Amino acid sequence: MDEISLDPDQLLKIGSKGYEADDEAGGRENRDIADWQLRLEKLCHSVKEEARLNSLGRTFAYGLLTRAIRQRFALGALWRQKPELLETKLAPPIIVVGQMRSGTTRIHRLIAADPAHSATRFCDSWHPVPEKPDLRPIRGGLKLFLARKLDPWLDTLHPFGAARADEELGWLATTFDHCTYEAQWQIPSFVKFSETRDATPVYREFARILATDAANHRNAHLPRVMKVPQFGEDLTEMLTQFPDARIVVSRRAPEEVTRSAASLVANQMTIQSDEVDLTAIELEWGRKAALRQERTETALATFKGPVAEVDFVRLGDDWETEIATLYGALDLDFGTAALEAMRSEQKINARALHEKHGAHLDEFSKVAAR
Repeated sequence: MDEISLDPDQLLKIGSKGYEADDEAGGRENRDIADWQLRLEKLCHSVKEEARLNSLGRTFAYGLLTRAIRQRFALGALWRQKPELLETKLAPPIIVVGQMRSGTTRIHRLIAADPAHSATRFCDSWHPVPEKPDLRPIRGGLKLFLARKLDPWLDTLHPFGAARADEELGWLATTFDHCTYEAQWQIPSFVKFSETRDATPVYREFARILATDAANHRNAHLPRVMKVPQFGEDLTEMLTQFPDARIVVSRRAPEEVTRSAASLVANQMTIQSDEVDLTAIELEWGRKAALRQERTETALATFKGPVAEVDFVRLGDDWETEIATLYGALDLDFGTAALEAMRSEQKINARALHEKHGAHLDEFSKVAAR
């Protein structure tokens, strides 16, 4: 393949092709624009100098970064044309907070199955610009088909579906928050830069995208159930945007979380780099887990709204009782419709492959040893 440029100016030129320069400013403050441009610059530098990507990894990086830029301009153009989208009144959301591999996906999808709530589809997370006709489920399905061909372990790490409720990871990727990228590339300087930087601009953009999505699907009156592990690290900034939220905190033994998270990260990194150290991954994600835990507890210490805690083991042993307890803590109605919808979701979850991912870390260790 020809050498792929990861220069920020070149990527910006390619990603914004077809849009006007003023489109980036649509609906955004100057300080948010400056923050995003600085994030792009820092991320590109880290990828070029530290990530040690192979040819496939560089191709992925080019695709992910230009996609984020293109969506950035497309959203801005939309908000210039329809500024009323940003005035959408939202019901108080339900935010699921917890470490990677602590059961947050299961909790998220069970609560999202309740017809009294709304959730973000996988295809809308990664394609946030509304379409008519809406072909995003088809494009999301194609994306997953190709991803599964490339990575046979994909669904053992996280059960996907193009139109299923999923985390808002794609929205954070569009803002150049670090969470999407640190899980697949070795970019320590960008991670450090991001962890020490105020994430408020990221969540102002997140709130704009959420308002747009809710207006498009006409479900703004329903509480949105949202989940990304990064929320724990940025919970203070998240709650600044959504002060009336209800919080669900997932708890799992730290050593189990770190090992399981390392298996996910190792899977992603070894596809895109030929120089990956499993020991370094485990150390880094142990540090990351501790940081997220610390920041979550700091935010919760001053939060006055409803909080429910879910234990990973109890959820596995008797999910109905654990969810009923959760609903009581959040003052939600755990009625027949909710229970039946969750039972249907649980049947889908029971057939998922993701429970097998624990063995993959051992397999990775054997491969690395060779």
